[in-house]
Amino acid sequence: MRWFGAFRRKPHAAAAEDLYRAIVVQARQPAFYTACGVADTPDGRWDLISAHAALVLRRLRRQPQETRDLGQALFDLMFADMDQNLREMGVGDLAVGKRIKAMAKGFYGRLAAYDGALSSGDETALEAALRRNLYRKTDPRPAQVAMVAAYLRREAERLDAARLAELRAGRISFGVPPQPAEPLLA
Repeated sequence: MRWFGAFRRKPHAAAAEDLYRAIVVQARQPAFYTACGVADTPDGRWDLISAHAALVLRRLRRQPQETRDLGQALFDLMFADMDQNLREMGVGDLAVGKRIKAMAKGFYGRLAAYDGALSSGDETALEAALRRNLYRKTDPRPAQVAMVAAYLRREAERLDAARLAELRAGRISFGVPPQPAEPLLA
């Protein structure tokens, strides 16, 4: 990740950068790709970053007066990073804007789907959202989807209990990625 100097000068930039760094580090944990069956591809990595960012933004949106600017800074940083990553992958300048716009639209859809399912406690809706988004180009085993759904629920509960001052300071930690209790059979 390369951070843009202009972004660093904006209010909440340091906290947003720390939150985003924690999101990316967690999304890169090997267990998501091995035990959970998320595709280890640019799309799979993007979808894991999106899922974790959705958890953080979901929590920040609970207190919008205090966190609106931080949430916007986090969103802006995430998409600035995606823009740069697309360019580094060789996507042409003319196509980057269209791809970023599509990614932002998709992210808002994911945020709404995950938030709705987590807020309502609807496991079926959460697993369906994961199949549609996180596993969109793969065929995961039901146990893998269930593990990620349980993980997201656990992390949403942890974030709900997190002190706002910690989040506003950019301090966040995620729990251990999901691990199967016993080997998953094909």
